[in-house]
Amino acid sequence: MRKKDLKQLISFYRPYRWLFAADLFCAFAAAGIALVLPLGVRYIADHLLENGFSEVPHILLAGLLLAALVVVQTLCTYFFDYQGHSLGAKIERDMRAQMFFHCQKLSFRYYDEHTVGDLMSRITNDSLSLSEFFHHVPEDLLIQGVKLAGASVILLMIHWQTALIVLAFLPFMALYTLHFNKKMGSALKRSRESMSRINAQTEDSLSGIRVVQSFTGEALENEKFSRQNQQFLEDRRSGYQSEARLYCGMDAFGGLLPIAIVVFGGLAILNGSMALTDLLIFLLYIGYFTGPIQSLVNTTRLLQEGKTSFRRYQELMETEPDIQDPPDAQVPEKICGKLEFHGVDFRYGEEKQIFRGLELTVESGEYVALVGASGVGKTTLCSLIPRFYDPQQGSILLDGTPINQIPLRVLRQNVGVVQQDVYLFTGTVAENIAYGKPGASREEIIAAAKQAGAHEFIEELSQGYDTHIGPHGVKLSGGQQQRLSIARVFLKDPPILILDEATSALDFHSEKIVQCSLEQLARHRTTLVIAHRLSTVRNAGRILVLDESGVCEQGTHQELMEQDGVYASLYQASSEF
Repeated sequence: MRKKDLKQLISFYRPYRWLFAADLFCAFAAAGIALVLPLGVRYIADHLLENGFSEVPHILLAGLLLAALVVVQTLCTYFFDYQGHSLGAKIERDMRAQMFFHCQKLSFRYYDEHTVGDLMSRITNDSLSLSEFFHHVPEDLLIQGVKLAGASVILLMIHWQTALIVLAFLPFMALYTLHFNKKMGSALKRSRESMSRINAQTEDSLSGIRVVQSFTGEALENEKFSRQNQQFLEDRRSGYQSEARLYCGMDAFGGLLPIAIVVFGGLAILNGSMALTDLLIFLLYIGYFTGPIQSLVNTTRLLQEGKTSFRRYQELMETEPDIQDPPDAQVPEKICGKLEFHGVDFRYGEEKQIFRGLELTVESGEYVALVGASGVGKTTLCSLIPRFYDPQQGSILLDGTPINQIPLRVLRQNVGVVQQDVYLFTGTVAENIAYGKPGASREEIIAAAKQAGAHEFIEELSQGYDTHIGPHGVKLSGGQQQRLSIARVFLKDPPILILDEATSALDFHSEKIVQCSLEQLARHRTTLVIAHRLSTVRNAGRILVLDESGVCEQGTHQELMEQDGVYASLYQASSEF
């Protein structure tokens, strides 16, 4: 492991260093007491064999001392087991929070290329694996290391020849363990990646369950899920096979060790170089040799899981957000809403160019409609304003200031977006409206709902503004969801408004209601409207017609119709439906 990675791992213990120190101290004490207990048994056996019943008081006293040590060992074990798990859970909480907070900073471009299911796997499964790593690995290494080193010294002092026979097993056991552990690690990595794909497939299928059922696509989704699930099984099976071979081998070594001790120890007793109680001690300590190696199996598994999870954690945390505040970002005194595009070039990844040298000015308070065929960049143009994406070339100015010189939080607070695809959060009506202004009073929420034409239907809900609307607002109609999203923007009260085909998915009645709300919302604001139905933007102050080359026409509805160009063709085509 790189020195940098090791320092980063250690840094997670720093906030809990005293708890971690107490945890390791108790683990050390418990391991030390475990080494002492067999010596107490030997003491009792020696006195009993040598002096018989005359040593009963000494034997009872020794038994009481051993019992007291067991009590202390139990308390220490309880502490490091409970507090150690608690320590791991705290670090897990911290890492999960770091990943979630970092995900909030990542740009739209990152989410264009990564699935939510994969991110969920990193935030949940990987953080849990790291929790086990942070808790168990230091404890296990300390406890088993103390036991192995202590038992080796004690047995070498008692009868070094037999002790060397026991120690000769250790290299073979260690090599056998490491060989199969490497195979387990590879299988674990593959199964972790398979689980990420399962999470992504599950999230994709269940999020679109209404589409799945409406197209009777259950069988197709089941087949895709089963394919991913079967691959996960194959990866897990490979890991279980290596694990079974590992544990069987360790059981075999565990059976051979006492046989070797009894055979060589028995020969030593016959030639007078070892006492019977010494053989008893060897047999009592035998677990201190197999234990560390068997623990190595679990420790190396945790190391492999921790290494894999930590790599995925680092991969996420080292992903720098594409869009960040510059060091010299300054908050404007006032934002009026004038927008200027100068020489803007933009493309998505390696895809075709969307804009090349785009030049455009939108005056403060102007109502501008964007029209054109699908794919010409209407939504992209609007996404550049709040810096959901940054152009590859050129600059965008807000009131004369480049938007990349304005703090992101300030910029986005001053831009309101109403989209065609409304996203409402699980919770109440009031909570969803208040998302536009955290901490808003109930009076402000109601006022925003009235402005959006939503107050009446909200009052008719079972619990009014405190009605739970279900995941993504499924308990509301499309028009009701849209009006809540508009109320959210009314509450936000931004000087710049973007309406991205906000009524195209609504029925005629709902569209009329929502359209009135949008017109009221657009008053005295710089407004950009992406129009699907051209009849809804006839009254726009200026209409921009976009094609593959950028802005090809602009003017009022009447002016564009008189030009008899692209707009006139689009309008005539739309009016035929």
